[in-house]
Amino acid sequence: MFRAAAALVVTAATLTGCAQEEQLYVGDAWVRLAAVDGRPAAAYFTIHGGPTDATLLSVSTEVAVRTELHESKAAAGGGMTMDAVRQVAVPALQEVRFAPAGRHAMLFDVNPAVKPGGTLPFIFTFADGTRIEQTARVIAAGDPAPAFK
Repeated sequence: MFRAAAALVVTAATLTGCAQEEQLYVGDAWVRLAAVDGRPAAAYFTIHGGPTDATLLSVSTEVAVRTELHESKAAAGGGMTMDAVRQVAVPALQEVRFAPAGRHAMLFDVNPAVKPGGTLPFIFTFADGTRIEQTARVIAAGDPAPAFK
């Protein structure tokens, strides 16, 4: 009986050692189209950090001429300002949210064929060369943000 219990403990420890590490990934991606034709759309998503720190360098999609990373901040004296950022740090095992009134990706000159209810493909590029493909839901300018589980 003791040998069987000991074997079970060794097997459980071995399987625990084989558990898959957390990986860097992107989830909950969505795009809000512009309210006015010719204005940029905005993309939002959550980056889930992997076992080591990472740095997001760019987000791109084939349906926009240009994509930039931006961050909105409260301005002195009220209101908001928006600045382009060159990169975004993603600490190990942490979440970095891109959400309205905060970090986001601006999509300039979006193909007019993109419509609410569809999806857009994105490529997220990190400083270490990692590239992650992720699809984003598309919503209209006035629609509420989609709910993710």
